[in-house]
Amino acid sequence: EVEQKLQILKKKLGGDFGALEEIRRTVLQLRAPSQLVQELKTKMLTSGMPWPGDEGEQRWEQAWTAIKKVWASKWNERAYFSTRKVKLDHDYLCMAVLVQEVINADYAFVIHTTNPSSGDTSEIYAEVVKGLGETLVGAYPGRALSFVCKKNNLNSPQVLGYPSKPIGLFIRRSIIFRSDSNGEDLEGYAGAGLYDSVPMDKEEKVVVDYSSDPLINDGKFQQAILSSIAGAGNAIEELYGSPQDIEGVIRDGKVYVVQTRPQM
Repeated sequence: EVEQKLQILKKKLGGDFGALEEIRRTVLQLRAPSQLVQELKTKMLTSGMPWPGDEGEQRWEQAWTAIKKVWASKWNERAYFSTRKVKLDHDYLCMAVLVQEVINADYAFVIHTTNPSSGDTSEIYAEVVKGLGETLVGAYPGRALSFVCKKNNLNSPQVLGYPSKPIGLFIRRSIIFRSDSNGEDLEGYAGAGLYDSVPMDKEEKVVVDYSSDPLINDGKFQQAILSSIAGAGNAIEELYGSPQDIEGVIRDGKVYVVQTRPQM
């Protein structure tokens, strides 16, 4: 029934772009087949993730809605008009959903293993924020802490700029559902970032106090954290054999890599 509605609405897209919102609402009407639910439960539990259904039917429905919102984001305005601009058949795009446990991060980072400002391949450039990475990759005001580090001297990071972002995002133990399309890194079409990631739970916005943050006022701690970030970037670049664009978080001094892709 949902598929039939979608086919009708997609035909309207030729001249009625308001149909995009209607398509997204229609995707949210999907019901989960029992086989899909069972397979997802098995995969999550064997991966050490909490199963939302163990907290009640409402929590599973919350998770299922988040999954559908990721699928629906294939038809958000930015993504749809981006495909039209490069004459890419929108139906060619297939959307998978990555299921990841959210780590309540102390800090989040993005690494470019080739310095994007200078093109220096011997130098790693990275940015760090307090809390979850959405304040770094999303449209949040303020600057992140930025630093560079030579690959042949990973224990000597050099801070370029100190942070000014007023808000940090924090979250309870939860699950995030993230888009993964076959258009992430097509030549001439940077699909990465066009589609939605949807956490099960709302992040809490916290006003950041940098004056008491050890990343700012404790030299040894700062050096250890920034060096571990640079070390992770260097190891991942060596593993893949090409410059990488990497996202990750720090929790209790440990580095967790969320994703990596070739640096464009």
